[in-house]
Amino acid sequence: MSAPIAVLTGASGGIGEHIAKQLAERGYRLILLGRDLDALARLQQTLPSAEPSYHIALQVDLAIDADIERVIDLINDIGRVDLLVNNAGVNTMRAFTALSKEQIDTTLAVNLRAPMLLSQGLIPMLQRHNGVIVNIGSSFGAIGYPLQAHYCASKFALRGFSEALARELSDTHIAVKYFAPRATQTAINSDKVNELNKKLGNAMDTPEYVAQQFMQLLDSTERRRSVGAKESFFAKVNALWPNVVDNALAKQLATIKQSMR
Repeated sequence: MSAPIAVLTGASGGIGEHIAKQLAERGYRLILLGRDLDALARLQQTLPSAEPSYHIALQVDLAIDADIERVIDLINDIGRVDLLVNNAGVNTMRAFTALSKEQIDTTLAVNLRAPMLLSQGLIPMLQRHNGVIVNIGSSFGAIGYPLQAHYCASKFALRGFSEALARELSDTHIAVKYFAPRATQTAINSDKVNELNKKLGNAMDTPEYVAQQFMQLLDSTERRRSVGAKESFFAKVNALWPNVVDNALAKQLATIKQSMR
């Protein structure tokens, strides 16, 4: 029996790298997608494999439709996919009025549109192998946060897409899951963001820990999982009593804005 195949976007980043290692150890053959080909190649060489070309590294920009189509064509040529992990994400913490049109477009394209198009393109093949789609969101997919309007918009939408698609496909052999890490020690965070998290006392997880939580979700029958008890509680409060969160964040607003200058 051939090995299960996993497509992993954002594989050259911190969380993606450690998810890749966990999946490879589990016996998956990986299609590693990212913008940094050198980083992908280095990761490819560290993964357990049956032969040198066992895992595939493909340089793509998920904001470009042609690159998304290349991925779908590659999987169709291979003839199998068992797992799609939409992990790639971009973010710049900045005042909404200071964002360029290009920054807004890129955030929505990579964080939301690409997962939707990849899912749509691969669903027919995932259906043949009782496949799984896991969309990597964020705690900011449930809590609107100052200076994160574009990022929150993309992650709120990704959460809604995941929930709707899971229900739409509940009578098929495809499972759709949503995974929401909190702040993580990766390169997506600037030095200013890291310093702000320290000032506010926000916990930051290691990519290794986040990958372990991801695998627990993958192994379960759960459709959704959030990392961090405090963040999960805050999200529930935000859903039921948003004015409480309004007031809490208003007290932090001056610190947030000052830290990002």
